[in-house]
Amino acid sequence: MISTKKPPIKETVGAQYVCFNTMDSDGNWTPTFEEDVEKTETVKKVAVKENTSSANVYASGKVYDQESQTNTSTIEVEVIAFPADTQAKMRGDLVDKSGLILSGGNRPRPFFAYGKVVELKSGKKRLDWYPKCKLTENTDETSTREESYSEQTDTLTITAYPFNDDGDIKTAVSDGANFPEGLTEEKFFAKPILTPEDLTAATASNVAASTSSTKGA
Repeated sequence: MISTKKPPIKETVGAQYVCFNTMDSDGNWTPTFEEDVEKTETVKKVAVKENTSSANVYASGKVYDQESQTNTSTIEVEVIAFPADTQAKMRGDLVDKSGLILSGGNRPRPFFAYGKVVELKSGKKRLDWYPKCKLTENTDETSTREESYSEQTDTLTITAYPFNDDGDIKTAVSDGANFPEGLTEEKFFAKPILTPEDLTAATASNVAASTSSTKGA
């Protein structure tokens, strides 16, 4: 039997979410996170590239199979603004109690979870969490104001790593036939989702829309 499917097309990128990891004393990633999840709605574009290595398996003088492994994913996020304190924390900068930011030193960068929303046609959504990330680099470019308005954007480059023994890098749900009943964007991003049990708990929770703290740039 042939079944024809008509998946919804992508319309726009939605909000992004950041939640820092509660690393151990040696700076290693753990499956626990800080309580605060930060939401910003300043995203212009998100591009995700899987970094995959592959090798041919030879037998009887020919290629028998191919083994592929996704090692990391590179996430490039173009934003019109981003909270300075969050970026400083991602970079491992030292923020003094006086407000002075000491940046550029050889300090370790913390792990964090990065989430994004892809809004699909007909009001549907795809919700993505990348639970184990580090900021790789960021741009800081400013141009002079001219007669006609021109947007000034910056790009954050994030590396997402495998977070479990199976090598998974992302957790996601898509608004389709298998979308969990009762799940909302606010519930999904109330804290990073790592397992099916986390998703079940999120679906059953009574999370208010104000759970995620929204900060400006």
